[in-house]
Amino acid sequence: MLGIIIGISSVIIIISVGAGAQSLITNSLKSMGTNLIGVLPGKSDDKGPPVSVLGIVITTLTYDDAKAVASLPHIVGVSAYSKGVGTISAGNRSTDSTFNGITASYPKVENHKVALGRFLTSEEETGAAKVAVLGADIKETLFPATNPLGEKIKIKEEAFTVIGVMERKGSSLVGSVDGQVFVPITAAQKLLLGVHHIGFMRVKVDDEKNVTVVMNSVKQLLRYRHKIKDPADDDFTVRSMSQALDTFTAVTNALTLFLAFIAAISLIVGGIGIMNIMLMTVKERTREIGLRKAIGATPSLIQNQFVVESMVLTGIGGIFGMIIGVSMAYLIAVVANQMGYAWDFIVTPASLIVSFSVSLFVGLVFGLYPARKAARLNPIEALRYE
Repeated sequence: MLGIIIGISSVIIIISVGAGAQSLITNSLKSMGTNLIGVLPGKSDDKGPPVSVLGIVITTLTYDDAKAVASLPHIVGVSAYSKGVGTISAGNRSTDSTFNGITASYPKVENHKVALGRFLTSEEETGAAKVAVLGADIKETLFPATNPLGEKIKIKEEAFTVIGVMERKGSSLVGSVDGQVFVPITAAQKLLLGVHHIGFMRVKVDDEKNVTVVMNSVKQLLRYRHKIKDPADDDFTVRSMSQALDTFTAVTNALTLFLAFIAAISLIVGGIGIMNIMLMTVKERTREIGLRKAIGATPSLIQNQFVVESMVLTGIGGIFGMIIGVSMAYLIAVVANQMGYAWDFIVTPASLIVSFSVSLFVGLVFGLYPARKAARLNPIEALRYE
């Protein structure tokens, strides 16, 4: 039964983890807002991710593009991003963390409030001001017991003045921003990264019903600015949150199905093991079979007896497998939530019913051959068997 237990529990765990991962994606995207549009560098088809997501650096989007997009109708705000990693220090404390060059509209676009002090202004954004806003975690790392406002921090040996601390936001699909430092995007580009492009931008629309209209406007504007006549030559990708959700869901569905198929192989191994056990059982109980047939048992009764025994074995294995699988899936969900992820514990009744049915089916398939072999025994030879 061990192969059945491992197989059933593995399938349940993988399906549950896949559903939990989808809930994490859904919750993360919903928390960001359904009226958000993402603009990323690089062309992609309608279903695949942009190549920039794969770690390829593309320099087709600029800060000026973001400012131009912000002037379009129905747009509440545009936040451009230019990220980097470096050593951030204050006094004798230091840490390696992400610094995020952003625009003044970041809090409005991302629904991320300031807990202490203030956020950077539009003038500081355009003037490459050397000011910084700390995430909740990095504030505790660099200034555990003091008020950081007005203090100096160094990012890649460049001094910045702390003007604010953001509220704790927790972990999400795209990671945690609590351990990041926010600086004006022009300062990040000129002083820290030495680049002229941006990593991506997010656009907040005034109403969800205007998302499609704004997406088309953004595409037309960027084509005009980048001198692109044929949409097939786009060097950018514009996606809404719903489209991003569909893409991630398709990926997780495919991955879950593939992993569940791999886990189900152990069910075949378990079925072969049960078949071998039943064949040995037939051999050991040859005299019993002969005696039953001598007093009137038909071949169908003998066959049914061994099929039922096989299905009972796999059914018991299926029950234990479901118990272990559900328990492990629940433990994974608890751990994920303790780590700050919005991970839902999802085990559907359908998956349990299918899992138990599969375990019985395995018992039926792999128990049928030994049962038929037992049913075909000659009663006289069976009675004489030692």
